[in-house]
Order: sequence, then structure tokens, then C-alpha cells
Amino acid sequence: MDKNLALVLLLSPFAGFLFNVFFGKKVSKRISGAIGTVTVFVSFLMSICFFAQLNQNGKPFEINLFDWISVHNFNLSFGLLLDQLSLLWLLFVTGIGSLIHLYSISYMHDDENMHKFFAYLNLFVFFMITLVIGSNLVVMFIGWEGVGLCSYLLIGFWYKNQSYNDAAKKAFIMNRIGDLGFLIGIFALGATFSTVDFHEMSLYVQFKELNSFQMTLIPIAALCLFIGACGKSAQLPLYTWLPDAMAGPTPVSALIHAATMVTAGIFMVTRMNFLFDLTPQVQNIIAIVGGATALVAASIGLLQNDIKKVLAYSTVSQLGLMFLALGLGAYNVAVFHVITHAFFKACLFLGSGSVIHGLHGEQDMRKMGGLRKAMPITFWTMMISTLAIAGIFPFAGFWSKDEILMVAFEHNKVLWIVASIASIMTAFYMFRLMYLTFFKDFRGTQHQKDHLHESPSLITIPLVILAVLAFIGGAINLPGSNWLNHFLEPILAGKHEEHALGSQEYMLMGIALAGAVFGILWAYSKYIKQGFVPKEDSEITGFSKVIYNKYYVDEFYTFLIVRPLNSLSNFFRTTLEPALGKVVFSFGTIANGLGTQGKKLQTGSIGLYLFAFVIGVLGIITYLFIAK
Repeated sequence: MDKNLALVLLLSPFAGFLFNVFFGKKVSKRISGAIGTVTVFVSFLMSICFFAQLNQNGKPFEINLFDWISVHNFNLSFGLLLDQLSLLWLLFVTGIGSLIHLYSISYMHDDENMHKFFAYLNLFVFFMITLVIGSNLVVMFIGWEGVGLCSYLLIGFWYKNQSYNDAAKKAFIMNRIGDLGFLIGIFALGATFSTVDFHEMSLYVQFKELNSFQMTLIPIAALCLFIGACGKSAQLPLYTWLPDAMAGPTPVSALIHAATMVTAGIFMVTRMNFLFDLTPQVQNIIAIVGGATALVAASIGLLQNDIKKVLAYSTVSQLGLMFLALGLGAYNVAVFHVITHAFFKACLFLGSGSVIHGLHGEQDMRKMGGLRKAMPITFWTMMISTLAIAGIFPFAGFWSKDEILMVAFEHNKVLWIVASIASIMTAFYMFRLMYLTFFKDFRGTQHQKDHLHESPSLITIPLVILAVLAFIGGAINLPGSNWLNHFLEPILAGKHEEHALGSQEYMLMGIALAGAVFGILWAYSKYIKQGFVPKEDSEITGFSKVIYNKYYVDEFYTFLIVRPLNSLSNFFRTTLEPALGKVVFSFGTIANGLGTQGKKLQTGSIGLYLFAFVIGVLGIITYLFIAK
């Protein structure tokens, strides 16, 4: 029974993919979207069923579908694991995924390839479920590569625009860099433990003594796995693909940035917590990279004018905070922030899509303003989510982000300062987004102004649900109850950060809240009281230009990697390949010449053939006689 339900959970989105591939064009767009949405919602219902059973008896579901690989002493099955960690991920992946699919029915209704869009969305969710419920690293890797493929398909969905194609290729290639590290890590762990099954590796670490060879390989494997996480979850230096992923339709941005692809790295590190706990030096690297990413991405977000780009850099920054927590060993805190972030970031992205929908494709905040009266539901839902991400009490982000700051304060004061500065910047640029978009006078065209309207209910209903979750989502791990911490104890073997509310905790909460309020008032002073509107691109100068151009990291990568590779490719194409072609062609010329000469012997004269036959026989007899 459990096996059948697990297969329904896994394969339901894939059924939606197949339906839209083969029948999507033959049915109406509404039916195509409805089938895609229902199939993901079925997976959500199955996730609730498994979650309820697990919450009742505490026993995870381990399902072996079939034996897969057997080489010498290495045996691997294609198995599914539905435990506390995977079920938490499934709930928000399929739950928020269902809302995004519902939203897309209205958002994409004018697109001629809507059925293809839903096919890709369904396939994305299918691979994310595979990634989450795989019982070993190889099954996880299938899902890992699958979401990378689907991100390429969805980012470049509007393929007639070349810049969108370039963004899709950039995401695909940068993820392959990280994935190579992940693959090397899998091989290293296979050599270390003779298995890559999560449960078996965990038992090995707990109950067997590791030899020197294994202790040498484990840090290498952990570092390689983290490189994979850097690519998938957009950490320095592999983060530049994520802001460019805004080229895809807005529902894609919400799916990638909130519920699916970018959370994969955090999931994998948390799943492998028993391994990373053996490598404190790698954990230090994770914490430092996470803190640096949070700060750098937040600073870039300060001056972006594309509403989706602001949210994209916000995502990179928030992911950095999650990795900071992972590096400090606070896996439960990172998971807590993943969940709350999924709520408010999905709402913010879908809200930005509602704004773009209302302005007929406009994404530049300099051409917005005054939308709160025309789009009240969009405004209030985005305001709730903005308060959450800014860390304002009692919204969901306040509880999870404060946990990260407390952990950082206890373990590394420098990282606490870095994370606090990033959090203040977050409050500033998010309210900058709100003030420029919804307040003061409208700065767009008269045509846009005349047609301003609230989005349809299929767009606003998901916004309202997500806004409610962004408000109350922190309740899953409030100080005192700490439900999430206790729920994850079997996965983390009792290793979790838990804070009783003492004087130090209240002080840190006060500092964090004061920082968030400062960022909000800073934005209010500049964009409401002073009425400042960001300058046109050509007018930006000084260090602001450096930040606006993202510290020229893309240009640096182009100079350091892309141009040399292009030059090498051109050398091979224009010089080496023609030279090698001439060498290869010369063999053909020689063979052709020999064939031409041999052709002259084919005269059709039977007498000549008999003469050659006799000469050949005599030659063989002579050779045999001499050989004796």
C-alpha cells in the first residue's frame, strides 16, 4: 500500500507531463493547465498522507523499488526514502508548486505554447520529488540533473528572444560546473563506504571506526558535494546564473527561487549532515562562503531597478544566510529558514508577476508607482511578505532569520556582523521595491495608467494563501515549543540549535529588529520623503555604477574564462581543424590514387586473369619450397 502511494506521489506530476506532451495541444488551454495543476496537487495530498502517518508513529518509509547496481562489493537499489526531512520538503515543494501551477493558468493564458509550459513545470516538480525522496546519492543525482535540465527549458521558454536563450545556457553550463563536483563527491563516497545509501553511510559513520584512507577521502568528498551545492543553490562563485534566470516567465522564477531548484543544495547538505560533521574545516568554508554570498548579493540588490532582479538577488542573499547556518552546524535553523523563505519569496515573485501582468510586461520599477490603490490585493500580500523577509515581528521571517543571527553570534561574531549588515540591506532594498512600485505617483505611460487593474482571482488566490503562510509560518518553530527541532531530531541525531529566551536572546532580537526598522526608515526617507527616483542607466556614476553592474563579475568571468575558451575554439576551428582535415584527406587521396591504378588491371580479359592466377600459384609453391 505504502509503495503504491509513494509511486502515485512520484509519478503523478510525470503523468501531467505526458498528458501535456501528447494531448496538450488538442485540448483547451484551461484543461491543459488544470490537468497540470491537479497532478501536482495529488502529490501534495499524498505528501500529507505520509506526513500524517509519520507524525503519528515516527517511523520513516523505506521503499525498495528494485535492485539497480551490483559491482563487486558495491550494491545499490533504486529506493525511496520518506522520512522527516524529505516529507517537510515534499510539503512545500508540492504545496507551493500546486499554487504556482494554479497561478500559471491565468498568467500564461495568452501564450500559444501554454501546454508546453505546463509540461515543463510538471517535469520540474517530478524531478524535484525524485531528488528529495531518493534513498541514495545516485537517485538524488537523477533528480539533481533533471531539475537542471528543466530550468534550462523553462528559463529559455520564450526562445525567440536570444538573450533568454543565453540566460538558459548560462544556467545550464554553470550548474554543470557544480554538478561535476557533486559527481566526484559521489564517487569519493562510494570508494570510502562501498555504498552511497544515506542510511547505510550514516550507520557506518556512527558505529564503525574510520581508517586513515577514509578520513582522507571524506573531507574531499564533503568539499566536492558543497561545490555541487554552490552551483545548484547559487553561492559564490557560481551564483551569477540565478539573476539571469529571470528571463523565464514569472511562475518559473517563483518555482526555481522558492520551492524547488535553489533549495536542493540546502537539502543535500542537511541530508548528509553526518558527513559534514566529520569535516569542521569544510563547515568553516561553507559558513564563510554563505556569509560572503549574503553580503555581496544584498549589496547588489540595493541598486537594481528590475523588480524581478531585486527579488533574485534577495534569493541569493537569503540562501547565503541558510548556508551560513549549515556551516555552523545549525541544520535545523537552515531548514526553518528554507520553509519560511519558500512562503514569502513565492508570494513576492508571484506578486511581482501580478504587477508585471497589470502593466503589460513592464518590469522597471522606475516606470511604476502608485499601484496600491489599483492593485490592493497584490499590494497587501506583497507588503506582508516584505515585512516577513525584512524580519519584522511577528512575521515568519523574523523567527527564522533571528535564529540564524543568534547561531552566528554564538559561534562567530564576524559572521554575525556580516549577516546583520546583509539583513539591514534586505530591509532597505525590499521596501525600496515596495515604495517605488506601490507609492507616490504613477510614472508609466498613459496607456498603462488607463488600463491598471487588479489581477484575476487565479492569480490573487495563491497570493493570499502564501501571504497568510508568510505571516503565521514561523509558528512551526517558536521558542518554547520548537516543534520543527523536535520533528527533525531523528535526522539530525539530536544535533540542533535551540534557544531559550534569556537576556542575550532578547538583546539579539532587539538588535535585529532595530536593524530591520532602520533599513525600512532609510528607504522611507529616500523614496517617500525625498521622492527620489533612480537615475537612468547612463546617468549612474562612481561606486554606484560598480554595484549596479554587479561588481562586473560577469565581465570578469567573460575575460578570464569565456574569451580564452572562445579564442581556443576559434584556433581549433580556423587553424588546427583545417590542418588535421588536410592530413585526414591526404589518406583518402592516397587510397583514391591506389584505387585508380588498381582499376587499370581490371580489363575484363579472362586470359590475363588466368595468367595472374598461374603466377600467383607458382609464387606460393616457390615460397613453400624455399621455406622448407
